[in-house]
Amino acid sequence: MMRQYELVERVKSYDPNADEGLLDRAYVYAMQAHGSQKRASGDPFFSHPLEVAAILTDLKLDDATIVAAVLHDTIEDTAATREEIDRVFGPEIGALVDGLTKIKKLDFVSKKATQGENFRKLLLAIAADVRVLLVKLADRLHNMRTLHYVPPEKRLRIAEETLEIYAPLAGRMGIQEMRDELEDLSFRYFKPEAYETITKRLEEVTLKNGRLIEQIKKDLSARLSERGIEAVVRGRQKRPYSIWRKMERKSVAFEQLSDIFGFRVIVKTVDECYRALGVVHTTWPMVPGRYKDYISTPKQNDYRSIHTTVIGPGHQRVELQIRTEEMDNIAEYGIAAHALYKEGRTGDGSTLANESRAYQWLRRTVDLLAEGDSPEEFLEHTKLELFHDQVFCFTPKGRLIALPRGATPIDFAYAVHTDVGNTAVGCKINGRIAPLLSQLQNGDEVEIVRAEGQVPPAAWESLVITGKARAAIRRATRAAVRRQYAGLGRQILERAFERAAKAFSDDKLKAALPRLARASTDDVLAAVGRGEMFSGDVVKAVYPDFKEEKKPNAEGATGQGWFGVKGGGFKFKVPESGAPAEGRSAIPIRGLNSDLPVRFAPRGGAVPGDRIVGILTPGEGITIYPIQSPALAAFENEPDRWLDVRWDVDDANPQRFPARIALESINEPGTLAQITQVIAEHDGNIDNINMSRRTQDFTDLTIDVSVWDLKHLNAIIGELRAKPIVSKVERVTG
Repeated sequence: MMRQYELVERVKSYDPNADEGLLDRAYVYAMQAHGSQKRASGDPFFSHPLEVAAILTDLKLDDATIVAAVLHDTIEDTAATREEIDRVFGPEIGALVDGLTKIKKLDFVSKKATQGENFRKLLLAIAADVRVLLVKLADRLHNMRTLHYVPPEKRLRIAEETLEIYAPLAGRMGIQEMRDELEDLSFRYFKPEAYETITKRLEEVTLKNGRLIEQIKKDLSARLSERGIEAVVRGRQKRPYSIWRKMERKSVAFEQLSDIFGFRVIVKTVDECYRALGVVHTTWPMVPGRYKDYISTPKQNDYRSIHTTVIGPGHQRVELQIRTEEMDNIAEYGIAAHALYKEGRTGDGSTLANESRAYQWLRRTVDLLAEGDSPEEFLEHTKLELFHDQVFCFTPKGRLIALPRGATPIDFAYAVHTDVGNTAVGCKINGRIAPLLSQLQNGDEVEIVRAEGQVPPAAWESLVITGKARAAIRRATRAAVRRQYAGLGRQILERAFERAAKAFSDDKLKAALPRLARASTDDVLAAVGRGEMFSGDVVKAVYPDFKEEKKPNAEGATGQGWFGVKGGGFKFKVPESGAPAEGRSAIPIRGLNSDLPVRFAPRGGAVPGDRIVGILTPGEGITIYPIQSPALAAFENEPDRWLDVRWDVDDANPQRFPARIALESINEPGTLAQITQVIAEHDGNIDNINMSRRTQDFTDLTIDVSVWDLKHLNAIIGELRAKPIVSKVERVTG
């Protein structure tokens, strides 16, 4: 166990101005607070926070973060309180310890909704001060190093949680060394057989190729030295989990991997990076497609380096990473290597956001929390971004956009701006028109074609990759649906107030909001449109003295066009095209592509020419039924749901409407062909066919067709009746 003076010496080695007294107080306080507590290994519990602090000293973090690491379990596992921590160590350290205490309670392998909500809380905690994440990652790393003391079931759960949440977060923050170790430790317990197999194979390859690796290092160092480039060349071996992921992703065997060994070339300047690349490429042939320049286009976690693969000595493929010392430092320690930590200005979030791409990603991800996604969807989308590699694309003006691999121009549009995504109707990739669902490649120049007033289709949500795009599409879809319901609600209320002989206006509606328990007039309109609030209740709220008069046998409520409803004595007028008075008070129906949330009767539909009635279904809008539909009997005792509707077909933009016909046909070869030929010759469109053998000689068919109007439907039915193979045909109306 690390002693008190050792902790101070470790911090002082990289920060001579560290507060020695603060470190001493934290050591003594935590040791006394944890007392005789033991870990699963039998070691004193206090050894754990000390090991966490030691990991963070390797990252050269400020003394406040080290103190928070020493104290991070005190509030959760001892009698210490937040108030006491604030008093003894100050509010900054108190906030860090409190944030870590909240994170410790989170469970990421519970059911999906809880897991997602906990992930939200984690990101909110670390966004306030990213040092909370650094301490938590160090805490998780030490726990993983001692995971063999934990019971097997809990061990598996912790390994899975680390692999899904903490290792990717470490990668996104650019702390690659920590990510690699977290992944390998998780892999050891999560897939023990695969881990053991790959580890053995790596040992065999190391023994076999040890001399070759040394030869490559010497050759490379000599070549660079000849050109006057002072460089440090380090050989490295690919990690077991990284190898396993590549084997899984590319479906290749271990023997087919060509980059198990790699070399890192560390030089002093950016200029020397490119000079070293020139030396390498003029000495050994480059493998096409294996060159990446992350210096000119850094990754989102601040990673910068040149990657290339060449055919080296012995016809061995050699993977090289060329970078400066500063780039190497950032590659290993990520956001922890940021200069702000060394200067004691960690609270300056705006400066950190300007200088750190990793922190910018974290802030953007936290911004998505305000978009109203469900917790499980938020977790799913963020995991996608955590695990995906990146592609780098450009706008026509040269702006660089980094996206997850597999992203589409739709993702690109939303990455540029939400309004660009919402109004996107097409795109050009490298100057050529391309589908919006094309998969983008590194270096693509993408131009988005826009159309004002466009609403993104809801289907886009399942086709995009980035969480920002999915959240924006869902938000735009919700807004469009709300506008539809609000429009329907306004029409319903206008007609309700007209029937009540009362004036309707937004101002009057606004004055009645307290009585309707709604925050805005749009909320009322949408609620009426969704069927959550009845129009009569709104009339009474606006005019409290209004009394609805119900006349069961009102004069004039007889004759053609009127029909009765059992229970309640109401009568409803079916609107007719030739009755202007009723036409004005009825809601116009154009079809499925209108601004109103409309659908047609599920068993039979309705077509222009039918006498129709609308039924308001809560949360679904209007369902249109032909007046003769037997299904209307189910709504006899719900008169508030019945709406006057009328056809308002646009002759300039004709639409097809759904209908259903039932046939009895003779069972002989070619019967179905003759029936479908009749429908096709009459310009009908078959949506669905169901067939059942009634007897050996007869078959029953139910056909869903799309037609222009009632005349069109009757022509098809008449032609089918004339066919000798058809014994009976009739329309189904529900």
